[in-house]
Amino acid sequence: MAQLEGNLNPFFQAMCRAQTLQLPHKRSSMVSLDSIRRDPRWRDPNLHEVISMLSHPMDPVKSNAAAYLQHLCYENDRIKQEVRHLNGVPILVGLLDHPKAEVHRKACGALRNISFGKDHNNKMAIKNCDGIQALVRLLRKTSSMEVKELVTGTLWNLSSHEPLKMMVINHGLQTLTDEIIIPHSGWKRDLVDPSKLQSAEWTTVFKNTSGCLRNVSSDGAEARQRLRECEGLVAALLHALQSAVVNKDTDNKSVENCVCILRNLSYHVHKEIPGVERFQEPHGNHLMRSIGHPKKNETDCFSGKRPKGCTLDLPKCTELMKGLELLYQPEVVRLYLSLLTCSHNHNTLEAAAGALQNLAAGHWWSSYIRATVRKEKGLPILVELLRSDVDKAVRAVAIALRNLAMDRRNKDLIGNYALRDLVGNLPCGQQHPAKNLEGDTVVSILNTIHEIITDNPENARLLIQGHAVQKLVAINKSSQSARETKAASHVLQTIWAYKDLRNTLNKAGWNKSHFKVSSGKQGSDDITLPLMDKTQGQKIAACIPSVNFY
Repeated sequence: MAQLEGNLNPFFQAMCRAQTLQLPHKRSSMVSLDSIRRDPRWRDPNLHEVISMLSHPMDPVKSNAAAYLQHLCYENDRIKQEVRHLNGVPILVGLLDHPKAEVHRKACGALRNISFGKDHNNKMAIKNCDGIQALVRLLRKTSSMEVKELVTGTLWNLSSHEPLKMMVINHGLQTLTDEIIIPHSGWKRDLVDPSKLQSAEWTTVFKNTSGCLRNVSSDGAEARQRLRECEGLVAALLHALQSAVVNKDTDNKSVENCVCILRNLSYHVHKEIPGVERFQEPHGNHLMRSIGHPKKNETDCFSGKRPKGCTLDLPKCTELMKGLELLYQPEVVRLYLSLLTCSHNHNTLEAAAGALQNLAAGHWWSSYIRATVRKEKGLPILVELLRSDVDKAVRAVAIALRNLAMDRRNKDLIGNYALRDLVGNLPCGQQHPAKNLEGDTVVSILNTIHEIITDNPENARLLIQGHAVQKLVAINKSSQSARETKAASHVLQTIWAYKDLRNTLNKAGWNKSHFKVSSGKQGSDDITLPLMDKTQGQKIAACIPSVNFY
C-alpha cells in the first residue's frame, strides 16, 4: 500500500488515505483537505494524470479520480473535449461494470457531466464504446437510488442526440419501463381492483426516465411503434397522469414529460396502428355526418341546453384494453381535458391540447373522439385557453379546435363561441395585438377560422359581424409573411364565395377587389393533419424539444 501511494500525486495520496481510514464522510473530507494543504509537494493534478488514475490498481484512487473528473467537467466544455481526446471516456464506461459501488457511482457521475451539453461528440464517444449498454446493465443490477439517478440522467443526456435515440430504445426501453416507469407510476400489472393502485412518486429518477423517453418518442414512426408496444408503458404513463389529476399535482416536470410522451405516441395513430382499417368509417364520411347532430338527451356543452338531433354511441369493447389501444379511448380524452383544466404548466397545456389535436385528426376513430370532446364539455375548456398569453398554448388549442370542427355539431358550437377569441388573436395590419403571437400561431388561427366557415355560411356571417374582414384584408395586403397572407386570402376567398353574404359585405364597404387572391397565394396549409413530428432544423408546431439533464 505504501509503495503504491508513493507513486501518486499528493492530491490522490491524501484522498486515498482519507478513504482507507474508513472515517465518517465529513471527517474524511476534512482529513483529505488538510493533508493536501500541508503537503509541500501539493499541486493540482493535470488531466492526463487524473485519467491515468482511473486505471490504478487501488479502487479508492479510481473512485477519487472519477469524482475529480466529474468536478472538472462541470459546465466546462473544453475539459470534456480534452477528456475525450485523452481516451478517458472508454475507461469511465468500463468502470460502470466495476463491482465496487463507490467506483461505478463516481464513474457514472463523471459520464453524466461529460454527456451534458451541445457537443454531441461526447455523446457519440460514450455510444462508441458501448456506453448505453453498460448504463442499462448498471441500472438493472444496482439498488442504489443515487446510482439510478445518475444512470437515468446520463441516458436523458444521450437521448437528446438524434442518432442515439433508437439505440436507447433498442437497449434500454423495456428496462427503463420495468425498473423505473412502472414502479414509480404506482401502476401494477394484473391488478383487478383499481382502488388498490397507488399514487405516482414524482422522484428524480422518474423525472429523468420520463425525460429520456420523451426525447426518444419524437424519433419517428418506428420509435413511436416501439413505445406503443412496450409492455406496461402506456398504462403506467396514463396512471401517473390520473394520479396527478386526483392529487392536484399537475405542474411538475414529470407530468409534463408524461403528457408529451403520450402526445408523441398519438401522432399519426390513425395511420400507424395495426388493423387500422377496422376503424375506418363505413360509406365514406357517412359516420361523421351522422355524428354531427346530437341526440335529444345530449346537452349543449356551452349553454347546457338540449339541442335537437341524434348522438353517438361508442363501440363497446369486449376485451381488456392494453398498450396502444389505451391511447384513443374516451377515458383518455377526459384525462387530457382534466389536465387542461387544472394545470398551470404551459408545456403540459400545449401537450394535452396537442394530444387531442392528434386524436381528432383524420377520418377514423377520430369521429368518436370529436364527439367525445363535445359530450365531455371540452370545447369551452379549449376556447378559454385561446385567451392565454402563452403563444404555444394558443397555437396548440387553435389547431385542436380546427380538427374538432370537422364534426358538424362541433363546427356550429365553435363558430358561435370561439370565433370572437380567434379573431381577437389576429394582428391588424402592422399593429399586432398585445400578445404579439408568432407567425406560425397566426397561420394556425387563420386555418382554424377557414375550417369553421367552410360549408357553413352562418359561421361566415358571424365572422363578418365580428369585424374580422378588416383584419383579414389588412393581413392579406400588408403582412410580411407569405404564409400569413396565403392563409388570410384563403379565408377571404371562402367568405366571398357565399353569394348571399355579398350584399352585407357591400353595405359594409367591401367589394370584390378586397377578396381577390393574388398570384402565388392559391391553396392553403393542410388543415386535417395531426400534430407534426419533430424535424430537425425546422421550427414547427410539432417539435418536441430534446432535453438535457444536469
